[in-house]
Amino acid sequence: MQTPTTAQIRTAIEVLKKLGERINTHAEDSVMQLSETANGANHAGHIEVGAIEQTTRIEAVATQLKQWRDELGQDRRQCVSHHV
Repeated sequence: MQTPTTAQIRTAIEVLKKLGERINTHAEDSVMQLSETANGANHAGHIEVGAIEQTTRIEAVATQLKQWRDELGQDRRQCVSHHV
């Protein structure tokens, strides 16, 4: 497997950020369309919890990608300093 560039990782982080925003927007829209009944409120709660769980996982992956990007940046700086 070829190691991605820091730019590719940065792009992946941005895509994940946009995905999280899309999930939240979709959840908000879905909740707004529900009727104001006990069943609607229950379903809204499930939608909100699902969105929170998904965005939490997305944020965890984005954090891992940021760490990997930082490690790659450090490795490349060390390689450059050894070649100089």
